[in-house]
Order: sequence, then C-alpha cells, then structure tokens
Amino acid sequence: MSRRHFVGAVGAAGLAGSAAGTAGGDEDAPAGGLTDVAGLKVGHFTDPRRPTGCTVVLAEEGALCAVDVRGGAPGTRETALLDPLNMMDRVHAIVLAGGSAFGLDAASGVVRYLEGKEIGYPVGPGKVPIVPAAILFDLAVGDWRIRPDAAAGLAAAEAASAGPVVEGDVGAGAGATVGKLFGFARAMKAGIGTASWRGADGLVVAALAAVNAAGDVIDPATGLPIAGARTDDGRRPRGIVAALRAGLRPGALKLGEATTLAVVATNAKLPKAGLGRVALMAHDGLARTIAPVHTPWDGDTVFALSTGQLEIAQPELVVGSIAADVLAQAVLRAARLSRGLPGLPSARDLASR
Repeated sequence: MSRRHFVGAVGAAGLAGSAAGTAGGDEDAPAGGLTDVAGLKVGHFTDPRRPTGCTVVLAEEGALCAVDVRGGAPGTRETALLDPLNMMDRVHAIVLAGGSAFGLDAASGVVRYLEGKEIGYPVGPGKVPIVPAAILFDLAVGDWRIRPDAAAGLAAAEAASAGPVVEGDVGAGAGATVGKLFGFARAMKAGIGTASWRGADGLVVAALAAVNAAGDVIDPATGLPIAGARTDDGRRPRGIVAALRAGLRPGALKLGEATTLAVVATNAKLPKAGLGRVALMAHDGLARTIAPVHTPWDGDTVFALSTGQLEIAQPELVVGSIAADVLAQAVLRAARLSRGLPGLPSARDLASR
C-alpha cells in the first residue's frame, strides 16, 4: 500500500511581541509555528491505511537540546544523553511518533536520512546523527498492526521544510485522542498544533504539540473543556475533574495508553542546564490546558531546543515563561484543528451541532 507524507504549516511568523490566534479568536488563523525559529525544519508522515504517523523536527546544523518527562508512562529513545551531566549537548533531529513503543523505530529512518547528508556528531571515520525520540499510544484507533517504522521516519525527514507547519490530524497527531479516563467510547479526537511568539528584540519562542492526553483539553480563558471525555449522550465534554469530584471513577486504562508530546524551541542562547529549566517550565503550558495531566497513563514529554543565535539577559526565566504560554496555545490548536473520526468527534464537530 502506498504512503503519503505531509509537510507545511501554519504561518511563518508570530505577531511582533505577542502570540497570534489567541483563545476565543479564529482558531484557523495562523499562529506562527516551530519553524519560525531559524534553522529548524518540520516534516510529517501520515499513514493512509489508518490514522497514525510521525513528526520530525530537523536541526541540521545542530541544536542544544534538553528534555523533561512528567508523565508516568513514557516511551523514549536517547533522552539520557540530554542530561546536563552527560557530554552530548547537540542533537540533529527530534522524532515524535504514534504507534506506542513500535513507533520508536521511526527514529532509525531519520538517522539514515541524516547519515546520507553526512550530518552528525564526528566520531572516528564518520558522523553519528543524534536523534532523540518519544512516542504516544494510538494503537486503539484502527488496525494496531499498522504503525510508524523506519520508512515512515525517512519519509517525514525527506518532507521536512522550513515553511509553515501543517496542523491537525497529521503526523504524530493523526491518531491522537483525548478524554479517555471514562472509557474510549467517550473520547474525542485531537491532533497536532503549533504556535510561536516573536519579540521586538528578535527573540523567538515556539512550540509544537501532539496531544493524546488521558485528560481533557481546557481553554484557560474560560476554564471549560473544549475536548475530552463526553457526557453519556456524547454531545459535549463532561469535565473529568468535576466528574471525579462528584464520585465518578476512571475506566480501565492501561499504562501508556495516552501521552502528550511537545517540542519548544528558541533562538536564545542558553546553557544546557538552563535549557532543561525551560523544558521544565514549559510543562506549565500543559498544566494550563490539560486536566488531569501527567497521569500514570500519560508519558508527557517536552523537548527544548536552542539554536543559540541571540544573547539575552536571564534567558531561562524569559524563555521558560514564554514557552509555557506558547505551548498552551499549541495544545489548544491541536484540539481545535482536528476534524474528527467516526465515533471520535473533535471540538469543531461538537461546536457545529
């Protein structure tokens, strides 16, 4: 069966000094994207045989990278080397994939792509591409035997572009769902979203998120769920936290059946440990827009990238604070831009009823 890959995005630049596409506005309007950070490319592969895929962030010149994992059931590759105590400080790509642990194989295809371009860390006779990866669980959507592999990762890397990033039901977000705590029959569709912020001094902070949470997606402007576990009639989100307070108890999820994956990026120069603080602070963006978050079923993982092109004062504080806001916006877009599937309505599907 032939495969498709998607590339592209949503807007090339955020509004000067602010983030575009704020809550309550036109969610289809451009909000910038991860590729607004110069030196980064994004590519998706979406498998036409079932909703699954992978998303690749290329940093072909190398980028400083850190990671912060908060979920109770992570699935990752090469994240230990990102510890500030370890020697490696540059990566050449990040891979986000569906397919649960099977999807980690997508990173092998990206390694192959980078090797072919002679990109990597110099070691003896050649160069070794450094490609951390993280996966989410989407095996319950369609035929679970179809999942991203090395060929999918290669296709996503070949499709990567510095242009606008496609959002919605593509790449790692193709099979993403939310609101699964009370059973998959009451879940809703989400996807992948991106946003950016640009300051008058040239600072850029951007985020990309594949939202596959066990919890609801919450609009922080209203405090109400826009996608998540639905009421018994299936017509609206019920609000998981309110339901838990009322005595309703979760269904029988298994460890690893959810997970939100994100990449935040900046052109600000940071030390490796400081970039780790940015990744940690960026998780606040998930906490503002997903409830509950970081559950035992989620493997919530945030990568942070720095291309180091701009010197600013107090970069950890400034970039970490803005990254949380931009990541929150990316999460909302991931929910609002999904088109839904039969039996898995999206936020826009319920809004149209």
